[in-house]
Amino acid sequence: MGQLEGKTAVVTGGSTGIGLATAARLASEGAHVFITGRRRDALDGAVESIGTAVTAVPGDISEPADLDRLYAAVRDRGRGLDVLFANAGTATLAPLAQATEEQYDRMFGINVRGTLLTVRKALPLLNDGASVILNDSIRADDGRETFGLYAASKAAVRSLARTWANELKGRGIRVNSVAPGAIDTPGADIAIGEENAAAVKAELAAGVPVGRRGRPEEVAAAVAFLASADSSFLLGTTLHVNGGENQF
Repeated sequence: MGQLEGKTAVVTGGSTGIGLATAARLASEGAHVFITGRRRDALDGAVESIGTAVTAVPGDISEPADLDRLYAAVRDRGRGLDVLFANAGTATLAPLAQATEEQYDRMFGINVRGTLLTVRKALPLLNDGASVILNDSIRADDGRETFGLYAASKAAVRSLARTWANELKGRGIRVNSVAPGAIDTPGADIAIGEENAAAVKAELAAGVPVGRRGRPEEVAAAVAFLASADSSFLLGTTLHVNGGENQF
C-alpha cells in the first residue's frame, strides 16, 4: 500500500516534465491524480502512460474559468482534495536591457497570478490536513544572468508559500515549496532555446556539484515526500532539489 492510498491529488502542468513525473509518482503511491495543461495531445499521452489513476482536464492556470472546470471535476469525485502541487509555470530568459513589459506580464501572470488562483480556488475543496506544494526555483536565489524576470516571479512564489503556510496552519494544511535546480525537462529546453542550447546545458551541468542536470523523477520524489505524512513536521519550508548547486 502506498503512502497516499485513497487520496486525491491535483498537479497543474501535469502533462510533461516535472509535472508528469510527479503525477506518475503520486499515482504509484495510491492517489487519484487530476492533471491539467494547455495541450490536449500531451495530456492524452500522460493518461496513456499513467493509466486509470489519472484524470486529465485541459486548461490554463491563468484562466479562472479553466481552474473552475478543473476543480468541478475534483468536486464531482466527492472526496475533497488532499494534495495540490501547483507546478505549472513558464520561463523566458532575457537580460535587463532586453526584457519587455510583455515578458513581465506573461511571467508574472502565469507564475504568480496563476499560482495564486490555483491555490485560492482550491481552498473550498482542501481537506483538513492536506498538503500544498508550490514549485519555485533555485533561480530565486542565485542572481544568474538573463533569469531576472523568471527568478523574481519564483521568489514571489516562495514568499506566498511562507505566508499561506501561516494562514492555513489552523486547518492542519501544510504549505511548502520545492526549488529545483537545473532539471532536464522539455520546458527547460524551450526556455533555453535552440541557439547555443548545448553550450548552455553544459554550463548548467558544470555548475552542479553532482556533475549533471537533475531528472524530473528526482523532483517528483521530493514532492511525494512533502505530500506524505513523513513530512508532517515541515511547514513553510523550501526543499532544494538541486544536486548541491548554490550550497557550497
